[in-house]
Amino acid sequence: MLYVLISVICSVTVSVVIKLAKQRGIQHLHLIVWNYPVAALATLLFLKPGATTVPLSALPWGLYLSLALLLPLIFLCIAYAIQYSGIVKTEIAQRLSLFIPLLAAFFIFHESIGVFKLAGIAVGIAAILCSIGWKKGGIAKSKGAWGYAVMVFFGMGIIDILFKKVALYRQVPYTYSMLLIFILAIVVSFLLLTYRIAIKKERIQFKSVIWGILLGLFNFGNILFYMEAHQALSNSPSVVFTGMNIGVILLGAIVGVGFFGERLTRLNKIGLLLAVISVLIIAYL
Repeated sequence: MLYVLISVICSVTVSVVIKLAKQRGIQHLHLIVWNYPVAALATLLFLKPGATTVPLSALPWGLYLSLALLLPLIFLCIAYAIQYSGIVKTEIAQRLSLFIPLLAAFFIFHESIGVFKLAGIAVGIAAILCSIGWKKGGIAKSKGAWGYAVMVFFGMGIIDILFKKVALYRQVPYTYSMLLIFILAIVVSFLLLTYRIAIKKERIQFKSVIWGILLGLFNFGNILFYMEAHQALSNSPSVVFTGMNIGVILLGAIVGVGFFGERLTRLNKIGLLLAVISVLIIAYL
């Protein structure tokens, strides 16, 4: 469980780095763009991707390019969701995005997921609804805040589906595919940054590079130790799944409320509890 704990800490620290960097005047894109060179280099050093005999023309480039586009774009949505909705609600949106691949398995791929899994999804949807900032006039419309959280929810779910499809491509080692995806994400993110620099005349600051590298280290640490946890507890995948998702939701709540003064209404707190119950139902029933 040590690997799960470290992965949880790394995951929540990513949100903390994004929040602190913004407070220091660093633009989200300028921060996130340096995450992918770190991820690619760390993949080479720590995961040591094996070679493949599959010709480059036969690789699933459609999947790779889709992920290379989605990863930086959804990372930006996560950053804006943290800015407008806070760490607590953003972590709930990220973690409950697991419903998207479950629903895709049921409705698109016609897999049987059982009545308890569907019940878990229903509880999770209730958790998301309780987490929304409801007011007398309807949902709070603070600068489109909940638009970013919704995009995080659906975007992370779609990314999870695409990564599962990459893992099913047995001819290519998964770590090799990860490396290619990160390299392509470098290209995409730097193209976005070049556009911002050209159009808005923004300048790259040294502090944004340092904070971006820090972000990349913790983000890759989350990936690395989550993979290590699955290897160490290969006979108990539900333990890893539960520990990771509930751990991030609860630690995110502690950090968001305790360190950044994020306010939760009674309904938000009910949503937090329902999110934990939802994960438990999906993992064990």
